[in-house]
Amino acid sequence: MTTSNVPNAPISPLLQGAILPTLLRLAVPNVLALVSSVLVGIAETYYVGKLGTIPLAAMAIVFPFAMLTQMMSNGAMGGGVSSAISRALGAGDRERAGTLALHAIAIGAGVGLLYSLLFVLCGPLFFQLLGGKGEVLQEAVRYGHVLFSGAMLVWLCNTLASVVRGTGNMRVPSTAVGLVAVLQIVIGGSLGLGLGPMPQWGMTGIALGNLIAMGLGSLVLLAYLQWGQKVLNVPWANMRFSWPMFKDILRVGAFACLSPVQSVLTALIMTALVARFGPQALAGYGIGQRLEFLLIPIAFGIGVASVPMVGMAMGARQIERARRVAWTAGCVSALVLAVLGVTVMLAPSLWSAMFSTDAQVLANADLYLRTTGPGFAFFGLGLTLYFASLGSGRVLGPILAGSARLALVAVVGAWLAQSGGDSAQPLFWLVLAGMVVYGVATVWAVWRTRWG
Repeated sequence: MTTSNVPNAPISPLLQGAILPTLLRLAVPNVLALVSSVLVGIAETYYVGKLGTIPLAAMAIVFPFAMLTQMMSNGAMGGGVSSAISRALGAGDRERAGTLALHAIAIGAGVGLLYSLLFVLCGPLFFQLLGGKGEVLQEAVRYGHVLFSGAMLVWLCNTLASVVRGTGNMRVPSTAVGLVAVLQIVIGGSLGLGLGPMPQWGMTGIALGNLIAMGLGSLVLLAYLQWGQKVLNVPWANMRFSWPMFKDILRVGAFACLSPVQSVLTALIMTALVARFGPQALAGYGIGQRLEFLLIPIAFGIGVASVPMVGMAMGARQIERARRVAWTAGCVSALVLAVLGVTVMLAPSLWSAMFSTDAQVLANADLYLRTTGPGFAFFGLGLTLYFASLGSGRVLGPILAGSARLALVAVVGAWLAQSGGDSAQPLFWLVLAGMVVYGVATVWAVWRTRWG
């Protein structure tokens, strides 16, 4: 009998190495790759700003749905993919892990196609509900049609990266993500602004840059799975699909997709509430929210690193080790984000001054950062424990914690809107309260949930 089918075969150092050093070794490439993705957002905003105010407003309308695509495919469903594969490898069943990889690729392609159909057909309605009108709506529809027509490429690229992460290899998917980021910046900028011999296609060109980069990233990861690794034996020539394999991925990944939906809804509600206080308050809030987008890659990078460590430990029946990995990852994330939170509390202008010179905008941005800074650690703790829970296959508690945060923002926000007031500070306190509730509720849920 070969070791590939022996339960509990110690096939990975993720089952044996010291937890903290192993976790950090896995997390650093992820964080760097995801920071490069944030740079793409900054670069694209710069490009669109060169095109004018209307394209910039159109991009703001489309952005939440584009962000949702990434969060669902890379984090939620991607976490379910990594979890299933790592649990199979932890149990020593490489054949099952390879078959799960094939099913994961089918899920990524299928869900990506459905996502394309939804937003190509219903995108104009969604953009209109977010306030798009006239030329802004027309530009958003043109941009969205191109961007979301290739959503399958985004889902496929992120799914393939998650398959590789499930084996405990973070370097290859992180390198692929970094490559995709560079290609997006170069191709999107060239086609959008008409640099050099390239045509100037505006927003359409920027969207095409995204899709071309994702397509090339998918090819790189497919080539690696076929010729560059020996952990997974993906049965390309014997494509037989079965519901139990799909179920193993979807019971975690599909349910986990509720989390990014909750995050986007929370952000949309807060944006609408703050907008009542005028453009200066909204701009200040937007500056603070940009910093929150930088928090996500940090917590995401650490959390995603914990998924295969937790999953392999669960597959090998090392339940206590799995829980220690989860708590260690959560504490590391909370510590890093606490330092960042204290920094912006004491010196918010280090961040806000980079985006505006308007005194009122800066005052609102600084007020937001001083108010919400203490919540950064709770936010990072909750988000990282959510990813660790994906590795265990027990994600209900963190999802309910996200529901509690959304309900708090919606209910208290509605009450604040009715009560009036001439300052946005109560809403900023509400953002802080939501972060604390999310972190504390997730800790309680993970502590109370039995693994194994």
